[in-house]
Amino acid sequence: MSERKPDASPSDAPTSYRKTIAALVAVIVVYLGLLVAGLPQKWTAAQFEEHGSRDEAVAAAHTTETPETEATVAPTETSEAENATEASGVPETVELAQTATDAEEKDATEPPTPPLWTVAPFVILLLCIAILPLIPATAHWWESNRNRFVVAAVLGAVTLGYYAFLCDFPLDLHWPAHATVAADASPFVKAGTVFVNAIVGEYISFVVLLFSLFAISGGIRISGDLKASPKTNAAILAVGALLASFVGTTGAAMLLIRLLLETNKERKFRAHTVVFFIFAVCNCGGCLLPIGDPPLFLGYLRGVAFFWTFALWKEWLFVCGLLIAVYYLLDRFYYWPKETGLSKALDATEQKRLRVYGLFPNLFCLIGVVLAVALLAPSQEFLSLFGVKTGWYPPTFLREVVQLALVAASFACGSNAIRKANEFNFAAIVEVAAIFFGIFICMQAPMQILNVKGGEVRAAASAVGEKVGMNEAQQLFWMTGSLSSVLDNAPTYVVFYEVARVADETKLAELKAAGQTDEAEQLEATLTAGQAATGVRIRELLLVAVSLGAVLMGAMTYIGNGPNFMVKAIAEECGVKMPSFFGYIGWSVCALLPILIVMTLIFL
Repeated sequence: MSERKPDASPSDAPTSYRKTIAALVAVIVVYLGLLVAGLPQKWTAAQFEEHGSRDEAVAAAHTTETPETEATVAPTETSEAENATEASGVPETVELAQTATDAEEKDATEPPTPPLWTVAPFVILLLCIAILPLIPATAHWWESNRNRFVVAAVLGAVTLGYYAFLCDFPLDLHWPAHATVAADASPFVKAGTVFVNAIVGEYISFVVLLFSLFAISGGIRISGDLKASPKTNAAILAVGALLASFVGTTGAAMLLIRLLLETNKERKFRAHTVVFFIFAVCNCGGCLLPIGDPPLFLGYLRGVAFFWTFALWKEWLFVCGLLIAVYYLLDRFYYWPKETGLSKALDATEQKRLRVYGLFPNLFCLIGVVLAVALLAPSQEFLSLFGVKTGWYPPTFLREVVQLALVAASFACGSNAIRKANEFNFAAIVEVAAIFFGIFICMQAPMQILNVKGGEVRAAASAVGEKVGMNEAQQLFWMTGSLSSVLDNAPTYVVFYEVARVADETKLAELKAAGQTDEAEQLEATLTAGQAATGVRIRELLLVAVSLGAVLMGAMTYIGNGPNFMVKAIAEECGVKMPSFFGYIGWSVCALLPILIVMTLIFL
């Protein structure tokens, strides 16, 4: 059955889209005004002021970094600012051993951290996400994005209240560059510091990227009601897993989720298909390039070679291949036989061939978003990815504004009829924005604790790991992965990246100080070989473990990675009854976790 091509005229854009375009244009105009005033340029320059030149700062970012600046890193200007810390040339092990040059402070052990109870707002928010939809009295109330935002904002205010009135130690301000806020600063300043770190330094870039990919891909319609067989669904999962590394997990998910849902709309059992879509497309497929998933992009900003992640192809192929095989067997031999005769008959009679609409201008806009993310980081010289020396560093937030400009172009030049056929609306991205607003604020305290206590966590995990026969790389994989499941996987990646790197440098210094020359030379050779392979001074196997842990285990919960929640919301809008928060964890433990265990035994 042929399908009438949607009207491609952009002139039929409804008032709501005109308002969207107008709002985006207003943001762009304001930013241009800031550029004329020189503010974004000053914010970028502030990242390098301490070191005299950008080149020195970027070079230093690849070898040295102060742990206190790592508490709240995400794929944003926060991490970029911290990329430019410490160009003094002093060995990292000496920097870590002292918090100042004063002799009396050389023996200081570690920075102060918030008390453990400050983790409570973050835990309560997770419980709200997990439990409120299950309680009949609150289920309907929780469906409102306004109510979700109220809960997230109140719990975020509790966290800010601690920092404003109870925090008795200095705070690190990460945006636009690192600075220290005194312990006796005003409550407004201390709360503002944490808010700026979380929202300006992290959340804005996070939401802009998700919004851009979501909004632009909403103008592309991959139309078709294919035969909803296990083989067809497995093929869609395979294409999405491959695509995820090249247009990002969010882009791939938004391009294919509607096709998957339309193909399976006649089937009674659909939730398991969406769950495996989240596993393969929203998470595990994004291993091969830094643009695939935010943690890998952070690694690129910290000096990991752009194409090094292709070295993960064996693990990517193993995990994604097994996931798709497990899905096929489960659907073929369990769910497909349970489908009613009517469902199968409707599926057979209502099929439509595959067609793609809206590639212009949206495909070019998607490519533009990917290029903006890869090339417009303020801490990276423009076109340095291709070995070109331009001497120009993009102003802060230019990357995000370019993404919004591409969204405006998508809405202005694309077809409203295609978006209408996609049943496009902003509900899913608003839900993500509302929930993650609270998550980014509430996780500041646990991330600060984890950053300081990361070495202790690793030591404790090592003791347990040795008892069950795990090697060092496996321990790092499970530590990074476990926390990536419930915290944002990007800052978790950074913490354990630094834990692994600093531990090796510290051990090397200890071996040299103890006169153990042979052991020191052996470790030095290993680190040098790792730097030659990856671009950073770290054992390559440990970097593999941290990278895989952050990316793959972001699939363990709905909040492990941003696209997870969006796909869940879109599926529910289309009438698919998705598993609850804990129900989804049950799926991930039964289907994904065994595959990851086998993967670690083979590759780590």
